Amino acid sequence: MPGDSVDIHVAAKGGGSEAKSKFAMLNPSDSVVDWVMEQLPKMGAGWCPPGMLGIGIGGTAEKAMMIAKEALLDPIDIQDLQARGPSNRAEEIRLELFDKVNKSGIGAQGLGGLTTVLDIKVKDYPTHAANKPVAIIPNCAATRHAHFTLDGSGPASLKAPKLEDWPEITREAGDNVKRVNLDTVTPAEVKTWQPGDTLLLNGKLLTGRDAAHKRMVDMLAKGEPLPVDMRGRFIYYVGPVDPIRDEVVGPAGPTTATRMDKFTRTMLEETGLLGMVGKAERGQAAIDAIRDNEAVYLMAVGGSAYLVAQAIKKSRVVGFEDLGMEAIYEFEVEDMPVTVAVDSQGTSVHQTGPAKWKEIIAQSA
Repeated sequence: MPGDSVDIHVAAKGGGSEAKSKFAMLNPSDSVVDWVMEQLPKMGAGWCPPGMLGIGIGGTAEKAMMIAKEALLDPIDIQDLQARGPSNRAEEIRLELFDKVNKSGIGAQGLGGLTTVLDIKVKDYPTHAANKPVAIIPNCAATRHAHFTLDGSGPASLKAPKLEDWPEITREAGDNVKRVNLDTVTPAEVKTWQPGDTLLLNGKLLTGRDAAHKRMVDMLAKGEPLPVDMRGRFIYYVGPVDPIRDEVVGPAGPTTATRMDKFTRTMLEETGLLGMVGKAERGQAAIDAIRDNEAVYLMAVGGSAYLVAQAIKKSRVVGFEDLGMEAIYEFEVEDMPVTVAVDSQGTSVHQTGPAKWKEIIAQSA
């Protein structure tokens, strides 16, 4: 609009949550709530809950997507809405979905629990009487939002958060935490790990994500040797950000593991790879391959890329340097925290955890 200032609201979203966006053109009489609850299990854990769901209803297809994204910029205020009650249909949908989504048992990182969303945001817009476009865009636990106004008087000043407002981060190994030496770990040791175990990884850890996996599988199909021996080793699905100043690497959080599912059997059977580290659930094809090869899948915490990077003490490129951030790196890690998400028997905590919590929630209702 005309004026002498520019109002800017930025949301630096991660690709994992953006990739889980959903859209449908419903019939006018269809239930938005029912459709959202139908989509939720299909979104998996790759959007890194607990976060927010932005829902856009109405307009055209592109308008519904736009207002769903805009809804995520609004502040978290579901508790205020619960206290005062809804004043329109959009607010009624917010309250209904907030209750139903959290009763789904999906929980933090999809491992099961009471909190799957911190808020539900709904925006609506007039639309054609024959249509009901509906969009869902999730926002992960890392809400990287900035809001400022430029009025020509100089650069905007953004107040930095106080570090004391955050809890102190420690990596102490308690009775239920196991330290693992990646340089000496054996298949027999891997078989003792149980679903849900917390591990602290130490030693040399390879990396590789979409582009590297595609190239490796193509090379294996041609009988060509890989640039690094993966027998008995672990690979971390990550594309590290370039380091600045004295950093070893920049933020290095896990990427969504399901994108590597189609490569998993080939990698396990033809390279001797022992395990993988990523975020979110694995599909059934990958779980079957893990079970058949008595391998393991470990889950790092999504949405906390900077904190994960603090465990990386050395980094060097060992293959496919031309791929940049998608090259194969060798990290030396110290007490990198992960959870056993799929064990060597093929048990997935992303299946057992939410199922258990859904039952607990139903019994307590």
